Amino acid sequence: MSHVTYLEAAVVGLVQGVTELFPVSSLGHNVLIPALVGGSWASDLNVAAPESPYLAFIVGLHVATAIALVIYFWRDWVRIVGGFLTSIRDRQIVTVDQRLAWMIILATIPVGLVGLVFEHEFRVLFGKPVRAAIFLLINGLILYAGERFRTRRSLAADAEIAAEAAADAELAAEAAAADGRAAAKAQASSAAAVAAPGAAVSGAAAPGTAVHSAAMHASGQRAVRQLEATRAIQADARLVKVGYWEGLIIGSAQILALLAGISRDGVVMVTGMFRGLSRQDAARFSFLLSTPVIFAAGALKVGDLTGPLGDGIGGQVLVGSILSGVGAYLSVRFLMRYFQARTLTPFAIYCFVAGLGSVIYLSAH
Repeated sequence: MSHVTYLEAAVVGLVQGVTELFPVSSLGHNVLIPALVGGSWASDLNVAAPESPYLAFIVGLHVATAIALVIYFWRDWVRIVGGFLTSIRDRQIVTVDQRLAWMIILATIPVGLVGLVFEHEFRVLFGKPVRAAIFLLINGLILYAGERFRTRRSLAADAEIAAEAAADAELAAEAAAADGRAAAKAQASSAAAVAAPGAAVSGAAAPGTAVHSAAMHASGQRAVRQLEATRAIQADARLVKVGYWEGLIIGSAQILALLAGISRDGVVMVTGMFRGLSRQDAARFSFLLSTPVIFAAGALKVGDLTGPLGDGIGGQVLVGSILSGVGAYLSVRFLMRYFQARTLTPFAIYCFVAGLGSVIYLSAH
């Protein structure tokens, strides 16, 4: 039986964590990298091989990826889970959190059913390196088309969010100016205290100045977190406006990600923008939808890792999981800021070039 080395586990774990959330297909990369490296990598890390521990390994890493997403969005998931529970208790779906919870549930059902029934067939049929390269190329075309043919509703949604951000920035500037005036007044009071006879030794720092600076820093951090929480609530209010049917359509796009080379987050974002979401809201909805799907996919393979397929690779799984979780957390932090003002086009170009190059290389060898 093939084995997974620590180097392979580290590379695959990091690639899994990063590419799962970037719109470039984690499964596609995990199929292509071993084939491009060749040698023992190609035999050890063959996702289409029967009884291979590699598939269980990379899907098991999904648990770490999902945990990273939960950590990043923990405040949102507290609200969403709370909305689900209160909707059951009160037998009604009224609030934004309740509606979003059921949108996520409904949007997850199609890919869950298809994955359970056809995962093996998809893996065997499309888990070949050349086919993964072709689908990676197609993924690039999908991302490019998503940006090139944005709907008017999606562009208008972008403009609406930009206007809200500008208003928030103006309020933040006014608050900062007010804080600055308060800081100056406090510093003047501290200086006056120092100037009093016997108040302090010459050249010493003003009493309370360090404490005041630390308090101002803590206050600033709280303000940033509060602003992020407010924007998240505003985004969720916009998401639920699209309705359950649109949410189901957007969520169903995840089925395409069962094809190695097609990105889950990429196709969900493109579908979301096509249905009228802003790029930023489409990215947020994509990450929220990904969490239960990735978690479920990983949980289903945990049994394989604890069985015969996982014999001798416990340490490798741990290394891969740690790097996968760290990579995923850093990726989602970056992407949530990136999609506030930037496009899918760079990822489209990357996928097209990497896919085409891989097809040429693999076809020649």
